[in-house]
Amino acid sequence: MKRGLKFLAAAAGLLVVGALAWAALAPIEASSRDELFEIPAGTYARRMAGDKIEILPDTIRLTLGLKDTLLLKNLDAVPQVFGPVLIMPGQSFRLPFEVASTYSFACTAHASGQMSVIVAPRPAPGWTTLSWRLQHLRKSVQ
Repeated sequence: MKRGLKFLAAAAGLLVVGALAWAALAPIEASSRDELFEIPAGTYARRMAGDKIEILPDTIRLTLGLKDTLLLKNLDAVPQVFGPVLIMPGQSFRLPFEVASTYSFACTAHASGQMSVIVAPRPAPGWTTLSWRLQHLRKSVQ
């Protein structure tokens, strides 16, 4: 009986090690490179009524080659400014990034009027890839 339990424990350990090795070394693929953020309907009216809402994060994090295109959709009834672009009601604006860096933009959807986009390099195979997968697994569970 003990031999069977030892075998099961060893097999389970090998399975965990194999899964971690795959997660660390297998190429990361994304179904879409877009990271979508929406400006909800009624945002401008709520702000004018004194509501201190934050509809977009102050900082958006993207990863080159995986999620490296910011997609903003304006579902509000008024135009919104993002950087040098005016996004009309019902329109979308797609901004692809090709260089890892930190970018700052004027953004009328924020109470502060500013938003940052941090674009990280594609994770290298190994611990960096494993860490990236775990971080995005946590995001998808929340």
